[in-house]
Amino acid sequence: MTNQIKIAVIGVGRWGVHLLRNFLTHPQVNVVAVVDPHPERLAAVKQQFNLDKNVLLTTQWQDLKKVPELTGVAIATPATTHYALIKDALQNGYHVLAEKPLTLDPAECRELCQLAEQHHLILMVDHTYLFHPAVEQGKTVVQAGKLGDLRYGYATRTHLGPVRQDVDALWDLAIHDIAIFNAWLGQIPVKVQATGTVWLQGAGEQGSREAEGKKDTNSPLPQGLADLVWLTLTYPDGFQAYIHLCWLNPDKQRRLGIVGSLGSLIFDEMSRSSPLTLLHGEFEQQGNHFIPVNQRQIVLELEPGEPLQKVCSSFVVSILNNTASEVSSGWVGTELVEILAALTVSLEQGGQPVFLNNYSQL
Repeated sequence: MTNQIKIAVIGVGRWGVHLLRNFLTHPQVNVVAVVDPHPERLAAVKQQFNLDKNVLLTTQWQDLKKVPELTGVAIATPATTHYALIKDALQNGYHVLAEKPLTLDPAECRELCQLAEQHHLILMVDHTYLFHPAVEQGKTVVQAGKLGDLRYGYATRTHLGPVRQDVDALWDLAIHDIAIFNAWLGQIPVKVQATGTVWLQGAGEQGSREAEGKKDTNSPLPQGLADLVWLTLTYPDGFQAYIHLCWLNPDKQRRLGIVGSLGSLIFDEMSRSSPLTLLHGEFEQQGNHFIPVNQRQIVLELEPGEPLQKVCSSFVVSILNNTASEVSSGWVGTELVEILAALTVSLEQGGQPVFLNNYSQL
């Protein structure tokens, strides 16, 4: 087939296996290699997807350099490994799709973005929610002014696990809701605050893992990895968003809303029948009383499609057109890491506000 590109998938754990599935079914992609340090995972995906015998299955990233005309790589490995892998891939002339976050260090993110530009390569981050039909439609609703004057936003992301050992709940969960708020508002925060609580993995547990040679954690809290985090984001126009994150709560929620003078827009990922709902309602003043009026609910119709499939297709289109993704480029990923880094400082300082001076309009 014309315009077919060769792609390797690096990391086929819980998320990487879905990247592999989507690239295997893409008509313009030829998956030529799969890399994972665990041989049992390679054997599992070979059987699950009935991979062709010509697909290279290897535990060593360096083996990809033997693959002729490799176009790009999709990286779904622990965040602590991203910088070295992405840098090496770009230096070898490969386009890169990286799982979020791009890296754990804003300076490293900026370096990788600049390196991609210097080599005229695509660097894209898999912020899957930005390709979700509800998020795409929600952005249209908010920016069309259908909520009136925007007042505040809120989000809750809770579940019983999975509990990470390399990063805390802030770095694991917050990036999704921050990305959605940024996209809907068309701007990024200028001030952030964070507080957290640790129950499961205190400082003693961290020390034990480090003694066993496991990766250092990213938690700034002296008592360990935060299981519960509360965030406040303040945007240039004064709009504030409040986010509740916890991986130690069996009440699974994936809910985000924006409240305006004319109503609210709710993205409830757990609702199969109505994931995106527009709730109209406002107040009419009668003397000293405020009476709710114009109340009605509209369940918004969404275009069908798997968000991750859209991510993979966007990556392919970016490569073929040699044009960076407008939705989730490396620079968008960098902005999100800068926000997380600022939140980490606030978390370390017990919730003190941290200002992001070099903000930009999206």
